Amino acid sequence: MKKLEMLYEGKAKKVYKTDSDDSYIVYYKDDATAGNGAKKGTILDKGIVNNKMSGMLFEMLEKEGVPNHFMELLSDREQLVKAVEIVPLEVIVRNLSAGSFSKRYGVEEGILFDQPIIEFSYKVDELGDPLINDSHILALKLATEEEIEKIKGMALKVNQVLSDFFLTKNLKLVDFKLEFGKHKGEIILADEISPDTCRLWDTETGEKMDKDRFRRDLGGIEEAYQEVMKRLEQ
Repeated sequence: MKKLEMLYEGKAKKVYKTDSDDSYIVYYKDDATAGNGAKKGTILDKGIVNNKMSGMLFEMLEKEGVPNHFMELLSDREQLVKAVEIVPLEVIVRNLSAGSFSKRYGVEEGILFDQPIIEFSYKVDELGDPLINDSHILALKLATEEEIEKIKGMALKVNQVLSDFFLTKNLKLVDFKLEFGKHKGEIILADEISPDTCRLWDTETGEKMDKDRFRRDLGGIEEAYQEVMKRLEQ
């Protein structure tokens, strides 16, 4: 597969066209941001971990009946994916209170919810990715009612599969962010699944094993990412 010109560069990835209209090449960077880009830095070899972990988890989800954009790993930092038109929504699934949820509603972190919470945010950087609901999505014509329900169903399925898997690695899936895209008219899972997009706590110590170590200046960021990858490969 031949890599052509860059189509898009985001905070953590670069997307390139290929000589096939139906596929892109995604390159994972070491750049790290927090607070909608207010804080910037670098996490050494983060791109390698996120590329590998995303590929592994996307393959697992495909086998569990969750269609996604992943095709194959091309190198340490690159993967081949299906060309999708991204739905401009961030889909957040929460199993426990943490992060912006705790801050927004004034509750402590670590409260286990009776059932997972699904939140949507409008994926527009200059607006700060505001929270929106189903009615807003329909009003802005970001997705149809049928597509919203499909996205919710897939997000809950992803949550079930990943939560069960992470527990076998002594990791608690606190919450995570997903993105979806349209491929040949069908909604499929896209973007990445990594310590950048998931909150992962050690089940025994409660230690944070994700990007919160960068957001909150906790140190040991690279070590946490490497430890997560090591556990997943065992």
